[in-house]
Amino acid sequence: MRKIKSGDDVIVLAGKDKGKRGTVLKVVDADRVVVENINIAKKHQKPNPQRGVSGGIMDRPMPIHVSNVALYNPQKGAGDRVGFKFLADGTKVRVFKSNGEVVDA
Repeated sequence: MRKIKSGDDVIVLAGKDKGKRGTVLKVVDADRVVVENINIAKKHQKPNPQRGVSGGIMDRPMPIHVSNVALYNPQKGAGDRVGFKFLADGTKVRVFKSNGEVVDA
């Protein structure tokens, strides 16, 4: 089980977008995540008429290392570390380290 999953709300801890919040779009490999509107780069795209892709310079979110993001804790109003806990029925869930609140509903 991963500490940060696709669809999580995260806050950036380091880099040019430090302090910004966004949603994880995709987990790349095991140590990188793509967050919407974070780490935007210019991508020079060649046109491909067979796929219907127009050419030009596109803005594209690039992967950021998972150590540079933290899961956003709405009760704390900031990023928080994540741990794991087993519930009484034996299911493994993610919890915030600061207050022990369950991340997965």
